[in-house]
Amino acid sequence: MTIEEQVNDGIKNAMKAHDKVRLETMRNIKKVILEAKTRPGANDRIDDAECIKLIQKLAKQGKESAEIYRQQGREDLYEQESGQVAVLEEFLPKQLDEAELTEALKAIIAEVGASSAKDMGKVMGTATKKLAGLADGKAISAKVKELLG
Repeated sequence: MTIEEQVNDGIKNAMKAHDKVRLETMRNIKKVILEAKTRPGANDRIDDAECIKLIQKLAKQGKESAEIYRQQGREDLYEQESGQVAVLEEFLPKQLDEAELTEALKAIIAEVGASSAKDMGKVMGTATKKLAGLADGKAISAKVKELLG
């Protein structure tokens, strides 16, 4: 079952369960997928990898919004946004923890033959492709700087 089909089923289930947070989140995912499918130059089909990228973007925005709400003392909005992020993360692959990220990056550094901070571009190019969806770009960049520094 594709992610798009899972979202459609999720909408139906959330409506039956009267789960407002899940329903709103699923509808938002569906809206973003439809926008991606109908933008100029796009074809009618969208694969799961593209769906994951779209959902990752939504999750990142949600986390940033939730943090802003928390800083402003709006716990009600923080809870709602955090709930939506939790639903979004159900569709995403498991993120690497710090130890797993370090090991993966050490392997990539050895693979490209990097030895100093000057080689960061080579490492980042390979790392962002291999670790797409498994780790945040900022986390990858920070860890590469640490390992090459």
